[in-house]
Amino acid sequence: MARHLEGKVAAVTGGGRGIGREVSKALAAQGAAVVVNDLGVSVAGQKETVSPADDVAKEIKSAGGAASSNHMDISTPEGGDGLVNQAIKDFGKLDILVNVAGILRDRMIFNMSVEEWDAVVRVHLRGHFCTMRPASAHMRERKFGRIINFSSGAAMGSPGQPNYAAAKAGILGLTYSAANSLQKYGITVNAIMPGAATRMTDTIPAGRMPGAPLISSETAAGTPMDPANVPPVIIYLASDQAAEVTGQCFGASGYRITRYTHMKPERVIINNGPWDIDQLFKVFKQTLGSGLEPARMF
Repeated sequence: MARHLEGKVAAVTGGGRGIGREVSKALAAQGAAVVVNDLGVSVAGQKETVSPADDVAKEIKSAGGAASSNHMDISTPEGGDGLVNQAIKDFGKLDILVNVAGILRDRMIFNMSVEEWDAVVRVHLRGHFCTMRPASAHMRERKFGRIINFSSGAAMGSPGQPNYAAAKAGILGLTYSAANSLQKYGITVNAIMPGAATRMTDTIPAGRMPGAPLISSETAAGTPMDPANVPPVIIYLASDQAAEVTGQCFGASGYRITRYTHMKPERVIINNGPWDIDQLFKVFKQTLGSGLEPARMF
């Protein structure tokens, strides 16, 4: 069987657990040398004593692959620079960046603290920027790069997660902007909305997602909710074959891969001049207000 990433070098943030772990292993299995980044924190972001990045790197090397571990905080400029510099130092270059790292601090908007807001936006959205900035500079010099960002269906309006939803929606905007500016340098930028049972989904209260299977991260192996089902589309997007695929968002959940459309105008009303308030009140329900759909995740 062909190895589609032979000779490539990848860096994966949040690569020590869950989906990130499976992404790191899949990249390595396809021939890439992998820098596995994981700060080693709880779901809420509290520092733990050891980083699981070491275990993943050892597992990859035991299977005959090339890997090293990185324990830096990618929500800081120093962490982002350090990750890219380690890939270059250890393996000579960086071809692929996959941004998976994230935390949760769930709360309703009316009782969320500023610290809970800032912590989630910092790790997710700022973390993407802090790695993409040095990675794209290096890739631009080499006229090649693959950047794959992790958004979430939560961006469509997950209840009780205003910080997480905002960060994940922001990652889509960042992805589209970077894709438009970097394509001429041979760099593609795409986003993934994953679906799998992880430490994060273990925190979702029963009833939050009606109809969702009751599968935990500990029982997900071999089921549609297995995090190992997410990497295949990432492997394709990271390959040479995906040179023309950029500025897109793909869903990867179970045995299903989805391509999402960009936001586009659905209904437009045009006046001959400035809108009169009473006139807008008269026509709104029959035009812009007709057929409204509530915000929903899917």
